[in-house]
Amino acid sequence: MKDFPIFPTEYGVASLILKEIPYRREAYIRVRDAQADCLEPLLGECAAFCRMAGAERVYAAGHEALEGHPLYTIVYEMAGEAKADPEKVERLFPVTEKTVSRWREAYNKAMTRVDNAGTLEARDEAWILAGGGAYFIHREGTPLGIGWLEGERLLAVAALEPGMGERVMHTLMSLIEDRRMTLEVASTNERAIGLYEKLGFLKIREITRWYRV
Repeated sequence: MKDFPIFPTEYGVASLILKEIPYRREAYIRVRDAQADCLEPLLGECAAFCRMAGAERVYAAGHEALEGHPLYTIVYEMAGEAKADPEKVERLFPVTEKTVSRWREAYNKAMTRVDNAGTLEARDEAWILAGGGAYFIHREGTPLGIGWLEGERLLAVAALEPGMGERVMHTLMSLIEDRRMTLEVASTNERAIGLYEKLGFLKIREITRWYRV
């Protein structure tokens, strides 16, 4: 479904993110500019459009007055030095043209219940391949997880087997040993935050607050 980077109304301007509607029934409003005392009418018009497009849940960010709405999640940036334990490093297999569809399917399945995780579509496969940083993590042929790095930035990580998250992270960190790794995580993903903190990562800034509309 097509996003609207610029959605003008008489009350202000917003960006509408609609691509998650077919998959998660969710839409996102990023407020760009609202006239004085017109935030609520702007949100109302944007939310009505999102729901008409099929969204069951609508979230908004980008304006301080949104604090009057229920908080959905906070997106943090975390950073830490990549220190891999050799005893917890498994085998890495770079994603190829033959395996990118399977990697994307594994990503989407793992991220279904993760707040702030966008769905990857078939058209995204060229992007996944372009950077050369997407991997399967295996042990003796059994897939344990997937990862996606862009330089020192962790774009995605997921365990495909219960309890394998730490090993997947150590394996990815082995690629950038002793360098500063950064990542984004939603405040509601407490299990992931606990793992990152165990590995020495700290929250360094708040990126976005999403509120329920």
